[in-house]
Amino acid sequence: MSCKVRLMDDGSLDEEPLTLKEIAYQKLCNNLDIVSSHRPDGERILNAGIVLPNEICDGFLENYQRFNRPLDDSVIRLFEDTQRTSLKIVNLRNSTLSSLGLETLMRHKLFALSMWYCDSIDVQSHHLLAHYGDSLRSLELGISSHLLQYAEPNEKEPVDFQLTCPHLRRLVLNGVVMHHRLQFAHLHDLGHLDLTSCVLANFSLEALVSLPNLHTLILFNVWPIANQLHAICCLRRLCTLDISISSSGNGQGTYDLPDQTLEMLMDNLRHLTHLDISGTNLAGNGVATKESTGGGSTQPSTKMEQHFALTDIPGLASRTQRPLQFLGLYHTAHWACKRHDIPALEVAGDANEQQILTAARYYHDRPVLLTRVLNDLYHLFRFENCKDIHTALDVVLSAMDRHLKFKHMQISGRWVYQRKTRGDFFSNSNYNICCSATLFYIVKGRDRSKFGTLLRNHIIRTLLNGMEMHLTDDTMLRNGYLTLTQFHMPVDVLFEYERLIKILLHGVSKTEQEGFVQRIAIYLLNTLACQVDGRQKLFLGELGVVSVGSAFALYLSILIEFLHPKTMLTLIKDRLTRSVFDDVMEVAWSTMWNVTDETAINCKRFLDGRGMEYFLKCLHTFPDREELLRNMMGLLGNVAEVKWLRPKLMTQEFIEVFARLLDSLSDGIEVGASTRLLARLREGEIGDRCGANHAKLRFQVSYNAAGVLAHIASDGADAWTIKTPSREHVLERMVAAIQRWNLKSERNINYRSFEPILSLVRCYETPQCQHWAVWALANLTQVYPEKYCQLVEQENGIQILNELIEHESPYCEIKRIARLVIEQCDAGSDRMVEG
Repeated sequence: MSCKVRLMDDGSLDEEPLTLKEIAYQKLCNNLDIVSSHRPDGERILNAGIVLPNEICDGFLENYQRFNRPLDDSVIRLFEDTQRTSLKIVNLRNSTLSSLGLETLMRHKLFALSMWYCDSIDVQSHHLLAHYGDSLRSLELGISSHLLQYAEPNEKEPVDFQLTCPHLRRLVLNGVVMHHRLQFAHLHDLGHLDLTSCVLANFSLEALVSLPNLHTLILFNVWPIANQLHAICCLRRLCTLDISISSSGNGQGTYDLPDQTLEMLMDNLRHLTHLDISGTNLAGNGVATKESTGGGSTQPSTKMEQHFALTDIPGLASRTQRPLQFLGLYHTAHWACKRHDIPALEVAGDANEQQILTAARYYHDRPVLLTRVLNDLYHLFRFENCKDIHTALDVVLSAMDRHLKFKHMQISGRWVYQRKTRGDFFSNSNYNICCSATLFYIVKGRDRSKFGTLLRNHIIRTLLNGMEMHLTDDTMLRNGYLTLTQFHMPVDVLFEYERLIKILLHGVSKTEQEGFVQRIAIYLLNTLACQVDGRQKLFLGELGVVSVGSAFALYLSILIEFLHPKTMLTLIKDRLTRSVFDDVMEVAWSTMWNVTDETAINCKRFLDGRGMEYFLKCLHTFPDREELLRNMMGLLGNVAEVKWLRPKLMTQEFIEVFARLLDSLSDGIEVGASTRLLARLREGEIGDRCGANHAKLRFQVSYNAAGVLAHIASDGADAWTIKTPSREHVLERMVAAIQRWNLKSERNINYRSFEPILSLVRCYETPQCQHWAVWALANLTQVYPEKYCQLVEQENGIQILNELIEHESPYCEIKRIARLVIEQCDAGSDRMVEG
């Protein structure tokens, strides 16, 4: 475990803030130009005059991986000069380092080297140990580190090597095929030996008997081992022995005489404090056998029988008065971890929360087994039975961070949505599916409000790392997306906005059409777009982005650039081709409505992408989908606000459609597709349609249609280039529609600026346009006075309305409504003074 997640004094869950040294490392890792520069060939080198002592060099490599993710050769080249840099302890994880980069590191005469998931280094580099291993005290070759083994998973041929590292004190090998000539006798200082998943073949553990200081022997997933037990019994100084198995299938972990075997180990290894027999049957069945009690004798004949009443594990009878510090019983035969009298202070098992968390702590570098532990942890959270939330969260985050490339680990730490029938979220048919809800349920749970900023950032960063590493896996994406819906957008994700948007766009464009991944990705993109403040948007060129000096503004720029209407139009085209209406279709239009708001370049992109063609086709193919129509007309309202784009709307077909939609009448309220989708996601009711208030939606359509026509008509009679319908006829229908609307109609809409509406208030050449504009202002200030009265005043609306009232052109109804706006704003000001 990382032990980063803490329960704070105020009851919150958070991580300790970065120390000053960590902040300095973070600054250095993000700005390598501080100490280095690029050569003409593009390679980075250490600047002249820079000398970095060992403490800084070791810390830099550790923190570079922490803050910047995988190390590669380009960074390692900074350490080519061993006179100006010094490395002693190097821990590589998920690195793309090559053999050349490894050689650069080893020329520093390392004290400790650890490599996990460094699959760019192959067996051809094992000679580096012979050349530079003399100084090594610790060597750890974890999963996918092929320095001493062939990369092919089924290759059982051993690599002919010798451990020419005479001063080793700690050695960890994973999956290495051991050849019978391999020597250990010269490793006099070796105290810790981990041979996890190694293939012993003809190698005998008797080679270890002569090691005078060996105190720890890990033989996890080494099988068969029964013929090596006598050699193990000769290792009298052992304090820690692990002969556990991750899977008991095919007879693995099954001993013929389990009680006697375990008793034999205890009798010979009297210094043992830590023992792991998980996955085996060595704990017996909890019942003393005749063989273990001297056949038919009625008198106790062994120590096991004498102490059996004090323990439920017969083979550990000799330890009842001197219990082990740790005992691994995870997934042992006959549910040994659930027995009452276990002679150990700490037990790893699956009987309760404490045992599960203990297992997670001890098995943090065993991804297959850890996946099962997370599955057990999931069941605790599924039914809200987990009490030690901060430890559980630390376990999950640590597992995902450490095993980024292990896909099943990433999946098992997140909730997987598998939909077989409507509302059916879980399936027990897939092991990883049923154990994968852990992180989702932690984030979704009642303690979510206690998460501090640093902890939230860690969770989000871990999610994005996993999704980015396994971008082509739909399961990975949907798990991460679902967990992200539990955070506040965009505030919680600003620090990783660019990566998030790229990952979401991949989910929109590269995953299964109509799939859940695509739908939730579109929802999240639309949620981000909804938060964009129009006054902060940037007018982007075709590809250009202009920074305005703040992280949020840059986030907006990238969001607008990435949320190109072309992406949404592609989705719409696909559904039109197949005549399919779904959440993706609806939210795609909603997203375009959001990203075109006060953003002319996106309005142009919509038109250039055949957006009007798709609008008409949707209108014809899905005539009864009022939410869709509302979203489409809202988008076209944004397009119509752009003066230089309005001529593209001036066609007989378009104007007739807009005029016909004026007759969609009655009071209205805007119901967002994304809001409904989020509610269904959180309640687990995807696919159940919320009942919409059709009359209110029709009002919104009528209102938006009138807004489009008002902007088009505001360009004057000369700009009306079609004969039918005539401009006068359309304006008459627009006024008739406005007079049918209820001024008290509620609308869930967010105007960030009244500039487009106030520009129509000044359109004295066409009073009908003014009529729509003042009605819009009156409606908003009547229904939402706290928000919109202030906005009217801030944008000089009161003066503009007074000018309208004094002008001779507007007819009386327009001036009456304008007075209502002024009176409402004055009343709002009075309320503020009184408050």
